[in-house]
This record gives sequence, structure tokens and C-alpha cells, in this order.
Amino acid sequence: MKNSSLRIAIIAVCLAAVIAALGSAVYAIARSERTEEVGASLRLSDALRINDAGFKRVNGPRRFAFPEDHGAHPDYALEWWYFSGNLDTSEGRHFGYELTFFRFGLTTGEAQRSSNWAARQMYSAHFALTDVENDEFYAFERYSRDALDLAGAVASPFRVWLEDWSVASEGDSTLPIRLKATEESIQIDLLLNSEKGIALNGENGFSRKGNGIGEASYYYSLTRMPTSGTVTVNGKAHAVNGLSWLDREWSSAQLSDEHVGWDWFALQLSDGRDIMYGALRPREADGSAFQLGTIVAADGSHRSLETGEVILEALDEWQSPRGGTYPSRWRFRMPSEGLDLEITPYISDQELDTIVRYWEGAVRIEGTSHGTLVSGSGYVELTGYAD
Repeated sequence: MKNSSLRIAIIAVCLAAVIAALGSAVYAIARSERTEEVGASLRLSDALRINDAGFKRVNGPRRFAFPEDHGAHPDYALEWWYFSGNLDTSEGRHFGYELTFFRFGLTTGEAQRSSNWAARQMYSAHFALTDVENDEFYAFERYSRDALDLAGAVASPFRVWLEDWSVASEGDSTLPIRLKATEESIQIDLLLNSEKGIALNGENGFSRKGNGIGEASYYYSLTRMPTSGTVTVNGKAHAVNGLSWLDREWSSAQLSDEHVGWDWFALQLSDGRDIMYGALRPREADGSAFQLGTIVAADGSHRSLETGEVILEALDEWQSPRGGTYPSRWRFRMPSEGLDLEITPYISDQELDTIVRYWEGAVRIEGTSHGTLVSGSGYVELTGYAD
């Protein structure tokens, strides 16, 4: 969903409210800077409200068109391209990664630029790596404007970039896609294909996030993307193979006043099934969660999950040293699919201390399907548990 990362996503997460919070300071960021250097943080529930600054709202289904919809949708206030995945070396070493690009609108329309520095869009990107063997988690973020070729998104040939972090088609067609990001001593260079077609989440891609008008997104996923390439940690390159997941969303809001955050799951099972599940948590103790999800069969066919079809139980929790308590291990049941799963983080601390703080991490899956053993890996995103 990254909705949530991304999203659900994120998240995600740099939204028009970021501009309101940071004001002109955002424009002063000439190069990418870490959040602590910017000296600002946001409450997620305040950042994801309806944006009324002339942007379109997601009010109903639309006809998707590809490759056009792989590109940007500047009529809407926020958008993300959310990649995450689990990768292994031939020696059995395991890595998780996230590379996410967020676009958020500053203005609508096609007003004439006053200079080459002028911008109508801001971009943010998050890059994270989980090194399971060393119990290490690395996370970075960047910001830039859509001027001077610093950041942007185009549909054909597909490319999204923020400085030298990028996802881009290798040839004339969208697939395969190469992901590249380097920060400090951490680097990924990955090539992604897809085993399945595009899954349109919700009502043919119209994904409700609440019961109010505009509380929705356009949302599609590529849930099983065979991945190969290299992960570099502290100067040492590791050849890896595994699976990635792409979530794509755009809208002008993600949360209603009734919800404070979400729990989002992207699960890839050993029997070929993939599951996206999200629960938007109520602000009040007596409120009800808003649930959404999609199950994608091994042959690529997919359907939306019914409310209540997933029974999720938190079995443990993790206390962030930066403040906030997150659920940390879950029992995930889907009687309709015969599934009874236990989901466990590969490492506990996979919290991104970015402008919006959230937990996004690699998880392992063990359980049964109709009594037969099943396993897998996935990603979980938890937002709204910490300021």
C-alpha cells in the first residue's frame, strides 16, 4: 500500500503537508540531507489528510493505461513507487531492502515556470537495507525538487529518480527494471522482472481507505518480481537472488480523521501465492479498523479480500529506543484459504527515523496451508506508532 511502506505503504510519506510543515526551508535544501540535519519531524496522521489545494480527489474507479500509469500523476497531491524485497546469497546470507520514491505536489496546473529552478513537485526517497547476519539496519532519505533534472518520473521509457538513486527500464519495454542506490558504504544494484501481471487492488484499482469522499487511492502492485544483482555492505559486494514487490499509489489523501496509522503486510508464500493486507487503525479505542487486501494466486489471478477475512493477532511487541512501541510478531489466519501463519521480523529494529518515523522491515513466514507446511518472506510496514 507501502498503504501504506508506502503503501496500504508509506508509506508513505512525504506529502503536501511536508511543505506546510517545512515551508521555505524545503527549498533551501540544495542537496540531499538527513532528517536530523533538517531538524523537522511530522505526525503521520496530520500529514495524510485530504489536500484541498486544487488537487484531484480519488472518488471512483478509472481505466488504467500502461505504460502511462507507471509515470507521474501531477493532478494528484501525493504518489509513490514502493519497492521492497528479500534477497539471499549462495552462502545463505539474507538481506531485506526498501527503495521508495515519493512525489508530492506543490501546485496544480501548467503555470509557466519563472526560472529553471522553479518547481511544481517535490520528491523524497527512502533507501533501507536489513543485514540479518550482522543484525544491522541501515536507512537513508533524500529530498529534491523536480527542477534541473534533480528528480522526476517518466512513464516511457520508465524511470524514477532522485539524484543518483533510480529505478529505470533496461530497454524499450518497462521490464526488466534496474534499481540503483548508494549511500555511505551501502549499495544495491538489482535487476527485477515479473512472474505475474499487474494486480489492481480494491475495485479494479480504486482502493478505499475510509468511508468518506476522497479517502481512497489508485493502487496497483507487481507482487512477485524475481530479482538478481549485488548488495554491497561496508565495501564488500554480495551476489544475491530473491523476490521483490512493487506497490504503486497516487491520491490526495490516505487517512480519514478516524484513523491514526496502518499495519500493512506484503507476503510471498512458497506455494506461489502473494497476499497484500492492510488495516487502518482507529484513533479511538472503541473505533473499528478499516481493512483492505488482495490475494494473488500462483497463476496471477487475483481477488480482493473481504472485511474480516484476515484474523490478525499481535504476539509480541518491540520498544523503539527512539520512543514508541510497535507490534513485532503476528499470527495471521485466513480460514478461507486454509492459512495459519506466523510472521516474525528477521531483526527487531527496522525503524526508519525519517521525517515521518515508521517501521518497515523484512519478515519470515512459517505456517500451514490446509495442514501442509508453507513458508515464505515478506515486508511489513507499521505507521502511526511513533511521532
